[in-house]
Amino acid sequence: MFREINFKVFKRLLYKSKLTSITIDIDSSVINVEGHQEGAAKGYNPKKPGNLCYNIQFAFCDELKAYITGFVRSGNTYTANGAAEMIKEIVADLKTDDLEILFRMDSGYFDEEIIETIESLGCKYLIKAKEYPTLVSQVMDPSVLFVTGEDGRETAELFTKQNTWDKDQRFVVSRVLKPEEERAQLSLLAGEEYEYLFFVANTELPSEKVVISYEKRGNAENYIKEAKYDMAVGHLLLKSFWANEAVFQMMMLSYNLFLLFKFDVLGISEFRQQIKRFRLKYVFLAGKIIRSARYVVMKLPAKYPYPEVFEKCLA
Repeated sequence: MFREINFKVFKRLLYKSKLTSITIDIDSSVINVEGHQEGAAKGYNPKKPGNLCYNIQFAFCDELKAYITGFVRSGNTYTANGAAEMIKEIVADLKTDDLEILFRMDSGYFDEEIIETIESLGCKYLIKAKEYPTLVSQVMDPSVLFVTGEDGRETAELFTKQNTWDKDQRFVVSRVLKPEEERAQLSLLAGEEYEYLFFVANTELPSEKVVISYEKRGNAENYIKEAKYDMAVGHLLLKSFWANEAVFQMMMLSYNLFLLFKFDVLGISEFRQQIKRFRLKYVFLAGKIIRSARYVVMKLPAKYPYPEVFEKCLA
């Protein structure tokens, strides 16, 4: 039920924004638990190795920094598990003839099933590929030409497939020089002085723009951090797995309602500010509540710099 409500709130934000194309970042994050919560398990946990945890999958719209959907998973769940089904759900709920959707994901989602799902739904994708030896050997071939773009990045393109895949895909390759100390030792193979990054995409963007677009995926990690630390998503304390799932969805609903409030009340310059900063500017204030006759008056400090926000909210 709460996931459906979150979809409706996001669609309201999307309608107000009048966007005709959106980028959806799908990512996962570990939530540590200290008790005996149902579904918690030992899994990939860089901060507390060996600790019980949940693994939450998120989908955010980068342009609106808004939560679209997500769900709590057991801590030992593989990154891409459930991603294809989530993508189908998102497209079924959001896709229209007037809206273009680009899905952007890291190498944990480099999976043929996910790519085929997105293609079958008529959407675009940009996924960081894993650095398999087959790809590295192809890109180090002298016949592969790297071009320096307007922003100084060296990129090339391959049209190839992995050994078990059914068809060729467009791979964009970016290369950067390794640190000088790693290049000190001479190599017999040309090209070994570079580090290579691989991306699989079906967009029409030029190679360099593909790399630049992927670099913006870091925004999603910031949105997740904001949800975890400012909305307390990182503290799922109930014993029941489904109770924790419901709490998570309610927290993310609050996150989206807050965005909707900012969209309606604050200027565009304030929309992307973090919750913590918003609280410092508009909530954690010294003031007085004065009751006089039938009126309740809130008096703010004389030198408070943002009184127009309160005036607009109460108008």
